Formats: sequence, C-alpha cells, structure tokens
Amino acid sequence: MSSEIRIDGLAIAPEVLSIIISRSVEEVEGIASVGVRDLATNLVSMFSAKPSASSLPPIEAEVEGDRLHITVRVTVFFGYPFKKLAEAVRAAVVKAVDGQVGVGVSAVDVCIDGLVFPKE
Repeated sequence: MSSEIRIDGLAIAPEVLSIIISRSVEEVEGIASVGVRDLATNLVSMFSAKPSASSLPPIEAEVEGDRLHITVRVTVFFGYPFKKLAEAVRAAVVKAVDGQVGVGVSAVDVCIDGLVFPKE
C-alpha cells in the first residue's frame, strides 16, 4: 500500500487500514504474528537479491469497484489447520473492515509465510 486508499468518498491512510486489520487478525487463535518476524529470515532477505516473504508488506489492499481486496501475510503456530486458520482470518478481516471503516470486502487472500514450532 503506497498512498491513500480512496473508496466510496473516503480516503484512508494505508497505515490506518493496516492497524485495523492487524489487530483483528492477531486475535485469531493460531496466529503468531501478522507478517514475518523471524530475525534469521529478515537477515537473509537483506543480503539476498531475491525478495523474501519478510520483505513484502504484511497487509495490502486494492480497491475493486466499491470494495476492498485485501492480502494478509501471517506467521502461524504449528498444529493449527491452515484452511481453518485462513477462514478465521478472512472472517476477522471482513468484520473489522466493515465495522470500523464501513466498506465492503470483495476478497481476503491469506498468505501463510511463516510457521512457529512449540519449544520443547
């Protein structure tokens, strides 16, 4: 997200939308973080010519007509079924955007970019 998102007579800063979405997604059971917060992965991407998941924005939004198409990148805890997590993330995003911004969501793409294993 680079500049203001303009939709249905409303302009919203991408950072504001990102905060709203991040807070709702982080409340979903099984989500470790929004985006990749792995120091090793971040260091490798700094020295690599190829972009990694950690260099991509954790939340992106595009306007499609009068609705938003949202992409959310998450790190999840091991042991939670990916499909159910994605469904829960989609529901949380739609509810948060509708409730806080008042704009419809056409789609929510969920990208699982990291996996956290329990410490033994």
